[in-house]
Amino acid sequence: MKANKDVFHDVFTNKPHHVSTMSPLHVLGCELLEGVFGTVGSKICWTYTLEGKEKISKQVIETIDEEKKVITFKEFEGDLVNKYDNWKATLHIETKGETDLVCWTMEYERPNENVPELINLLDFIIGMSKAIDDHHVKMN
Repeated sequence: MKANKDVFHDVFTNKPHHVSTMSPLHVLGCELLEGVFGTVGSKICWTYTLEGKEKISKQVIETIDEEKKVITFKEFEGDLVNKYDNWKATLHIETKGETDLVCWTMEYERPNENVPELINLLDFIIGMSKAIDDHHVKMN
């Protein structure tokens, strides 16, 4: 990504409600349900568009590591946990030399072989990340 590594970590940790402005084709909004943005245990609700359909994901922030630039979200209610068990996503910003890498890890369990892998969600995350990066590069 071209934007500074701190940008991504800060956006998803402290300002997730700004993501819809940076990536409006992907994210419609992020509402704080409980707690304070940027604190472990806080609950948020994402509204997003996946394959042309509006979806929701209510998540709890499981971990935040400011030094390592890591944040983990676990869905407790929403469209993903209706089909998949134990869905969580971790955003980790890593630096290799002069390059900042935005790394997303999704963990989930498919209840059976008939439930597809979440390739469409991976495409969504890549598109959203690129849109956020483009937004910050244009601002600078």
